[in-house]
Amino acid sequence: MVNGVRKIIHVDMDAFYASVEQRDDPALRGRPLAVGGGVRGVVAAASYEARKWGVRSAMPAVTAQRLCPGLIFVKPRFDAYRAVSQQIRAIFLDYTPHVEPLSLDEAYLDVTEDLKGIGVATLIAQEIRARIRAETGLTASAGVSYNKFIAKLASDQNKPDGLCVVTPARGPAFVRGLPVKRFHGVGPVTAAKMAGLGIETGADLEAKSLEFLAAHFGSSARYYYDLARGICHRQVKADRPYKSVSAEDTFLTDLSDPEALLGELDRIGRHVWEKRVEPKRLAGRTVNLKVKYSDFRIVTRARSLDRPVADLAEFLELGRSLLRATLPAPRSIRLLGLGLSSLTEGAAPAPRPLELPLAL
Repeated sequence: MVNGVRKIIHVDMDAFYASVEQRDDPALRGRPLAVGGGVRGVVAAASYEARKWGVRSAMPAVTAQRLCPGLIFVKPRFDAYRAVSQQIRAIFLDYTPHVEPLSLDEAYLDVTEDLKGIGVATLIAQEIRARIRAETGLTASAGVSYNKFIAKLASDQNKPDGLCVVTPARGPAFVRGLPVKRFHGVGPVTAAKMAGLGIETGADLEAKSLEFLAAHFGSSARYYYDLARGICHRQVKADRPYKSVSAEDTFLTDLSDPEALLGELDRIGRHVWEKRVEPKRLAGRTVNLKVKYSDFRIVTRARSLDRPVADLAEFLELGRSLLRATLPAPRSIRLLGLGLSSLTEGAAPAPRPLELPLAL
């Protein structure tokens, strides 16, 4: 590390789920495509051909279909996406052990000291992108900079299949020209609050004093003050621990029958345990339930143990008890979700305490 300056790359796959589908089915190439959908579902990912029509991830399927009448929906194949993600992760690890995945399709890499001795982050990013294309048939965009904040912003600058390099000398000016709503840690609520204070861009944010920001944003003031100057102290954390694992499903028709709801919850819970908990050797103490009603109101419930949940049966049992406590439902239910949190990795769940009859 020269003069304390780190070399960070943020790699972001281009329309990842949709691109995998188009790669695997030539008939889909060049056509507007959405992964997900269904009568009551949402768009999980959209191809660039669909994005030209305004289709975006998390958009209701009916809205997407209205915007793009020729839109093709395909069911997600998460096993396929995970397999490709593992290929890409293996490429990253050829260059640095310091890889922090954010999801299946993006990650931070700290290449301050790269394993191949290339020494130039831009060359490393170019080589990684070329290998991803050659080995997976997919394209990736990358941002190269001296911290995580700017590297992530840069990776979005020249999408798709682009590269953007922001040097320390250029960092502050780069940030000044961007809308604050793109900044990590500035969500929709905060962005709206900032807009009300006349803060729309990085330059607007930089113009505000630390005292002004503290008066309006409390303990987050220093963080926003630094971001406006291109400063970010967050480190790349390899193998970032999972905070929680979960799954949810929106039903084709709203449900109100308790037995039907419990059956759906079991199905969702089995998916979480068999696809996410067991393969990653996770153990967790807290079971979390999410319920979305027909009026879109959401309630959550949780139950924590003083030990890890023992097995699938106990996970489902705790989930059912949480759901039963919400029944009868005040209105029909359109979505259920079940998850596990307070996690540790690489540990087997503690055995369930034996329930023995008392001897008389």
